[in-house]
Amino acid sequence: MDEQKLLERITVNPKIFGGKPIIRGHRSAVEHVLGMLAAGDTPETILEGYPWLEAEDIQACLAYAHKLVAHERVEPLILNTGT
Repeated sequence: MDEQKLLERITVNPKIFGGKPIIRGHRSAVEHVLGMLAAGDTPETILEGYPWLEAEDIQACLAYAHKLVAHERVEPLILNTGT
């Protein structure tokens, strides 16, 4: 599935989670799925816990996150050790 089709799975409804991005209009926030992945959950584990989710929904969350950070720049923290 191409990126545009994946991103169509991400929707915003001001009445759900204060307008945060959600998956296909359901009450599941993109940030929740990304948080589970960041915590080490596998896509398979997530799909088992949320049977209405599809593998493409997880891909859509990742594509959405990538779009958000594609032009971000993170500066390394430089520590002055005094030596």
